Amino acid sequence: MRDGHEWSLAYDLQEPFRWLVDLSVIQAFESKALDLHDFYFTGDDYRYRFELDAKCRFIEVLRERFNSGVNYKARVLKWDTIIEQKANELGRFLMGKLATPDFTEPAPALERTDNRRVREAILGLSQSEARKRGIGKSTLHYLRKNACLERTFKVYKNIQSSLILSSDSKFRQGKST
Repeated sequence: MRDGHEWSLAYDLQEPFRWLVDLSVIQAFESKALDLHDFYFTGDDYRYRFELDAKCRFIEVLRERFNSGVNYKARVLKWDTIIEQKANELGRFLMGKLATPDFTEPAPALERTDNRRVREAILGLSQSEARKRGIGKSTLHYLRKNACLERTFKVYKNIQSSLILSSDSKFRQGKST
């Protein structure tokens, strides 16, 4: 860490967690917290910048991502806590107190609950079918309303599994006839 390279380790340490920021950017655009009109081009240094209120909205999305919980070593921890633990792990490794640091755990879970298959199942579900599957009228209304939009929305696991089972059985029935 001599000869002006004192920041190189910090830059290397950020790489295993860069996906958190990348995911936040995608989420910010999908949720409409950011839009293209929030950015402007500065001709003097050939960079794009974004407005102060857009920065504040993005920082809120980023804060939510870093404060989200993740299962790690039989506990639910926030990502900022995990990053701190991993930095300490790396420090112990560099001082010879740890054999190898482990940056593979916890692995990111990037499954969406509102994928195309789920959206199609929602839009193809009748009120009577929904009732049979334990999905209430207001929940079905919420799901249909959001399934038509481009933005992301939350589908709880029990509803999602019910929808997937519904679409699987429809697919099998259609194939057998």
